[in-house]
Amino acid sequence: MWLGVPSQDKMEIRSCLPKLLLAHHKTLPYFIRNKLCKVIVDIGRQDWPMFYHDFFTNILQLIQSPVTTPLGLIMLKTTSEELACPREDLSVARKEELRKLLLDQVQTVLGLLTGILETVWDKHSVTAATPPPSPTSGESGDLLSNLLQSPSSAKLLNQPIPILDVESEYICSLALECLAHLFSWIPLSASITPSLLTTIFHFARFGCDIRARKMASVNGSSQNCVSGQERGRLGVLAMSCINELMSKNCVPMEFEEYLLRMFQQTFYLLQKITKDNNAHTVKSRLEELDESYIEKFTDFLRLFVSVHLRRIESYSQFPVVEFLTLLFKYTFHQPTHEGYFSCLDIWTLFLDYLTSKIKSRLGDKEAVLNRYEDALVLLLTEVLNRIQFRYNQAQLEELDDETLDDDQTEWQRYLRQSLEVVAKVMELLPTHAFSTLFPVLQDNLEVYLGLQQFIVTSGSGHRLNITAENDCRRLHCSLRDLSSLLQAVGRLAEYFIGDVFAARFNDALTVVERLVKVTLYGSQIKLYNIETAVPSVLKPDLIDVHAQSLAALQAYSHWLAQYCSEVHRQNTQQFVTLISTTMDAITPLISTKVQDKLLLSACHLLVSLATTVRPVFLISIPAVQKVFNRITDASAQRLVDKAQVLVCRALSNILLLPWPNLPENEQQWPVRSINHASLISALSRDYRNLKPSAVAPQRKMPLDDTKVIIHQTLSVLEDIVENISGESTKSRQICYQSLQESVQVSLALFPAFIHQSDVTDEMLSFFLTLFRGLRVQMGVPFTEQIIQTFLNMFTREQLAESILHEGSTGCRVVEKFLKILQVVVQEPGQVFKPFLPSIIALCMEQVYPIIAERPSPDVKAELFELLFRTLHHNWRYFFKSTVLASVQRGISEEQMENEPQFSAIMQAFGQSFLQPDIHLFKQNLFYLETLNTKQKLYHKKIFRTTMLFQFVNVLLQVLVHKSHDLLQEEIGIAIYNMASVDFDGFFAAFLPEFLTSCDGVDANQKSVLGRNFKMDRDLPSFTQNVHRLVNDLRYYRLCNDSLPPGTVKL
Repeated sequence: MWLGVPSQDKMEIRSCLPKLLLAHHKTLPYFIRNKLCKVIVDIGRQDWPMFYHDFFTNILQLIQSPVTTPLGLIMLKTTSEELACPREDLSVARKEELRKLLLDQVQTVLGLLTGILETVWDKHSVTAATPPPSPTSGESGDLLSNLLQSPSSAKLLNQPIPILDVESEYICSLALECLAHLFSWIPLSASITPSLLTTIFHFARFGCDIRARKMASVNGSSQNCVSGQERGRLGVLAMSCINELMSKNCVPMEFEEYLLRMFQQTFYLLQKITKDNNAHTVKSRLEELDESYIEKFTDFLRLFVSVHLRRIESYSQFPVVEFLTLLFKYTFHQPTHEGYFSCLDIWTLFLDYLTSKIKSRLGDKEAVLNRYEDALVLLLTEVLNRIQFRYNQAQLEELDDETLDDDQTEWQRYLRQSLEVVAKVMELLPTHAFSTLFPVLQDNLEVYLGLQQFIVTSGSGHRLNITAENDCRRLHCSLRDLSSLLQAVGRLAEYFIGDVFAARFNDALTVVERLVKVTLYGSQIKLYNIETAVPSVLKPDLIDVHAQSLAALQAYSHWLAQYCSEVHRQNTQQFVTLISTTMDAITPLISTKVQDKLLLSACHLLVSLATTVRPVFLISIPAVQKVFNRITDASAQRLVDKAQVLVCRALSNILLLPWPNLPENEQQWPVRSINHASLISALSRDYRNLKPSAVAPQRKMPLDDTKVIIHQTLSVLEDIVENISGESTKSRQICYQSLQESVQVSLALFPAFIHQSDVTDEMLSFFLTLFRGLRVQMGVPFTEQIIQTFLNMFTREQLAESILHEGSTGCRVVEKFLKILQVVVQEPGQVFKPFLPSIIALCMEQVYPIIAERPSPDVKAELFELLFRTLHHNWRYFFKSTVLASVQRGISEEQMENEPQFSAIMQAFGQSFLQPDIHLFKQNLFYLETLNTKQKLYHKKIFRTTMLFQFVNVLLQVLVHKSHDLLQEEIGIAIYNMASVDFDGFFAAFLPEFLTSCDGVDANQKSVLGRNFKMDRDLPSFTQNVHRLVNDLRYYRLCNDSLPPGTVKL
């Protein structure tokens, strides 16, 4: 390291390296030249200005001399990178000093860079061979004069773009790279002058001037000219500079005018990119531009809308509506899907901005909406067209609908993002949006509903008699569009409920009636089973439309629920018909012969009717009784797992959930209770016949069959309990009465299956759900019996077998067991308090020793959550406090009980901070901080006197070792909260002791570290001091490690 080099050698190196660079920079390979620059800058970082006073002056001189300008610019960029944001091999004081020294030079540097760019531009503008644009080319339309107040700047920007030679292009690209890096850290201030901004914009035009590119490629053969691609790169670099400035949210007042000017100039470029004249359509122009340039430009637009729109919109001279017109053209002519997605994001930001603006200024709502109405309607129509094959087939067919990325295909992402924009416009302009969307849906529905006339009966069933290739293709496109539009209609359901229910009732009713008609039509003529001319394409289309119509109807279940509560007194025939027709559409689909996609859509709709709508008459509809009979019939073929669970949930909810708007005495609980008991009895018939001996060698049934019965029954019962857990006491009582026998069978079977971790896993899931939802109904004696059974079964050996030998399933079993105990220790009152000693013993003496030293995070998170909940909800188990005692003593020094257990738990928390798992570290730090906020943990005598500074020490060491750097801020705050309990002790005793124990630093360095830690007692200053101490301690160790052995340190 540089520190260890003798001073005479340093002087020689400092004088000879720059000379070497100057002499050979043109002949050296670029990577060696750059390395040499980096070494010189590194020396400057250590020695400037004290021992290397001309370091920066030399760079400025290099830039000013035409021969060495490129070299000077490389040195300047390297200096900005290495000195403005230095790594940790400097002390905090030196970092601050360097930043101050650099800020003093900013004005000079920016002036030089402006000069270089202007000179190149002016020099080549004079000789530019391009003719001036003709006045008819539409360059200077009204929009342009709107955007640029002064005609001079419009004229300036209309100058032809110069054609640069290779050297000038290289110098300009270096200068723009320097500016981009400088802008990343210098504050917005008057140093960034209007002339610099204008110059950067001149270069931004290189990215969007196709004509000049073509000129360059024509002239390039004879002159030393730059290719079109290189010219495009200058545009990209200039846009990077602009975006660096744009991304700063904190804008000083005096800089706002510059911003306005920047926006005006960028929108001039936007107009240039999207200008539509006959020779070029906008899309082909965008295709010819550099992809990176388009990306940068889109970034600019996003920053403008997200960060600055609210600031700029108030300027009367900024034409926001015209800007939206340009953004509209830019969005819908994007050459790539990614580009289009990015532009939709910008519209989403704009719509969010508009919605929040209207919510904060409800009085001006009409004025704001009127201003933007045309733009929003245009956006809505175009986005809807873009998702339809009818208008956009070529592009949509390119989208991948097979490969999943983040749980969705490219097509699904495209549709979802488009529908979000549609929904946001609907929120702002409900009537417009509805009247735009519904007729389009109607058109496609007519085609679908008209298919019935083409169905003919053939030998093997029904066939769709549409065979011509062109007709099949048109039908395919229409069905795909119908599917998308059904999703759009479903997405808008939320805008018909709540306060606007009555006002928009008729529109919603029209939609729901159409959807009910469509679902019934699909189920009656069994389009999902029909033979078609192109089965691989049309059959999936027909199934998808049917599934989407069910899903769209499900989206209106909250509307139906509101309708139900409005009409519940006079059960109107219209509502009854809607529900019973929907059930007629659902019932034929609940069958093993129906494709899973369709079956599951039908099941989800049934669950919504039973859970959200809850009409009183649902159970008496013949179609519902048909489903009951099918599910409870032992001979009927079982549906796929997921569907079986959903249908059973729906049937259970029909019987258990209270009917809305009816008093308790009209709920018919006795009858419903009997029906529920027989439903559960039928569902658990085989399970209740299992005996604990079922796992023994002489069993009658193969073990795998037994496992299947257990899995099938418990998955259904667990789901039923989970869905009832938040409901009224009466519902839960009935549920537990029906389940009681199954629960007792489960407890009897549990010990027999303790070594089958897959079965134990399912049983514990069931018990966990019971504990969370029905522990009051289970009653204390039985709950105690369950806990005791589990505590007896999970011996040290069993836990070790599960965790160490059974892989992830075994660990899951233990985790679920610990989750059950979490529910137990959180229970208020005294009922389960007797279990606390054995639960803590299980944690600390059996589970903790097995997992403490394992690097794997399995089980640890659950164990520490259990320990935290034990402390948090049972504080008085450890700290007995009486109000009288604390009043008499004046301070709340409680009596301490169960001290060894408390100390062991705290020690486990301390140990967890020494382990690499960052999630566990974050969780446990949060737990300690919560215990301090709620229970004043750090103030307790036992913690303060025996643990406080051990914890502070561990946390400081973690910061020094940089092992959990992502949590720097949280660790700093925790150290402050601990130290603030005893600041005097921290400054007088802990800090000197901590420094004394630090190895790798000498006594002098320790005293400097101690002196630099100011005795501030407020949070921001204290944490700043902590981070300074950590940085400087690491810096000193780094220095000392790199000194040659035997060096005498001053």
